[in-house]
Amino acid sequence: QVQLVESGGGLVQAGGSPILSCPASGRTNSRYTMGWFRHAPGKEREFVAAISWSGGLTSYGDSVKGRFTISRDNAKNTVSMQMNSLKPEDTAVYYCAADLQFKTTPFYDYWGQGTQVTVSS
Repeated sequence: QVQLVESGGGLVQAGGSPILSCPASGRTNSRYTMGWFRHAPGKEREFVAAISWSGGLTSYGDSVKGRFTISRDNAKNTVSMQMNSLKPEDTAVYYCAADLQFKTTPFYDYWGQGTQVTVSS
């Protein structure tokens, strides 16, 4: 089992640049791909970003490409995401996820509880 706990969410002004973090605990010896997804009311769960264990492979959703940057620190079992130029439409619950395979689809094996990011205009 892998436990994921997101942090860094909250209320941010449009154009802001918060950082989300997601440390993993439990069985973290495997080389997991880590991903970020988000869900806003009335919308489908949306892929945001993913990063391979080595960090050599990353992928971003079209709506955040060029604004968000995913990274990881395997020594700390932590994946992070720098969010830049936030827009009100970025408002959502952001979820951290882990899987043994690199994926951009919402079929990850492990999920965090989510952290609310609210962008005010």
